[in-house]
Amino acid sequence: MYLSRFLSLHALWVTVSSVMQHYPSVWGHYDVCKTQIYTEEGKVWDYMACQPEARDMIKYVKVTLDPPDITCGDPPETFCAMGNPYMCNNECDANTQELAHPPELMFDLEGRHPSTFWQSTTWKDYPKPLHVNITLSWNKTIELTDNIVITFESGRPDQMILEKSLDYGRTWQPYQYYATDCLDAFHMDPKSVRDLSQHTVLEIICTEEYSTGYMTNSKIIHFEIKDRFAFFAGPRLHNMASLYGQLDTTKKLRDFFTITDLRIRLLRPATGEIYVDEQHLARYFYAISDIRVYGRCKCNLHATGCKEENKRLLCECEHNTTGPDCGKCKKNYQGRPWSPGSYLPIPKGTANICIPSISSIGNPPKFDRIWPNISSLEVSKPNQANVCDNELLHCQNGGTCINNVRCQCPPAYTGILCEKLKCERDPGGCSQNSGQGAISHRPLLLLTALLGATGLCIC
Repeated sequence: MYLSRFLSLHALWVTVSSVMQHYPSVWGHYDVCKTQIYTEEGKVWDYMACQPEARDMIKYVKVTLDPPDITCGDPPETFCAMGNPYMCNNECDANTQELAHPPELMFDLEGRHPSTFWQSTTWKDYPKPLHVNITLSWNKTIELTDNIVITFESGRPDQMILEKSLDYGRTWQPYQYYATDCLDAFHMDPKSVRDLSQHTVLEIICTEEYSTGYMTNSKIIHFEIKDRFAFFAGPRLHNMASLYGQLDTTKKLRDFFTITDLRIRLLRPATGEIYVDEQHLARYFYAISDIRVYGRCKCNLHATGCKEENKRLLCECEHNTTGPDCGKCKKNYQGRPWSPGSYLPIPKGTANICIPSISSIGNPPKFDRIWPNISSLEVSKPNQANVCDNELLHCQNGGTCINNVRCQCPPAYTGILCEKLKCERDPGGCSQNSGQGAISHRPLLLLTALLGATGLCIC
């Protein structure tokens, strides 16, 4: 009798554990692309959305200056110290290492005193504008994860534009304008990120917050990524679930934080006053000691790794995808159109893996996964690829694969792979009283029903 009850409880535990797999309580970090799980059929792969870790992207950048001869030192020239603009006995000489200020000093390790920095020529051709474009290129699509920070050693410029490109520098869009007087410089009312909201987070603004001119304690310019994230994730970014949900469903929002190139357009150096002192033009120049850009390789949620190969960043693609951004299906895995992964549903997302082409099933390619007996992959129509099976492509959220053709979903779910909550289509969304709220009670209801069937009770 006791053995019978023990076996019943063991079966109950296995069943409830299986159900609970689909209702985790916390969000994942999308740092795993697949994991082995045990089912009645044995070990199978469970696939999930995944992305590389964020890193310092400056390590992989290529910098270009326009005009090319804008760096000081060729020929040598003197300039005024920042702390004392009338002490003009500092020298820039490209042929002397201690006096040179080449572009790579914008990206070297800081911490030394005095700081190392790149420096432009002085404004000796005033009133001709002193314009400089600094282009940062990665030859790879990058998703920004933290603020862009630029540290100046010359005083922050009176006028500057930060621009981005999504097509490797072919076209450019403004990210943010910076000026001591936005209305005069760019015909825009001054704003800060604090003036924005969820609905206006994509607005391109001009800020006067970082253009205080020629002051020794005012060196840094920010482009605030985290403040924009906070509109969705909260002030301390605790609610990343909300942010990921917005990034998943709003392409313009995700594209806003995605770049291939950045361009810093320096339009007017720091003057610290209304009028330019034409008797001391060596006071005016640009100098940058540090640029920080943090982000991750964009791999369309199909990779956790990103490697440098032949001076180019490449995603280490999984889910049977390939390409620099995992943007297409591998050969023999084109049984359905390629699709990016999805952050939803919580917490593992949807992998949207590429499945074998129907022509490849007769002679299956080598897989980096556990592969079932090929004869078990029955196909009901000769020109129709499998929608699901017990190994390659799971029905999600407790769905059941029917003849490899369709997923039979639980009442609260819909979609090809049962990946969507039905309540998401309702006008009120997924409230506490909707299908999503009901989901959390299913394991308890199932436990109660099974205990009743075995004659046991919870006392």
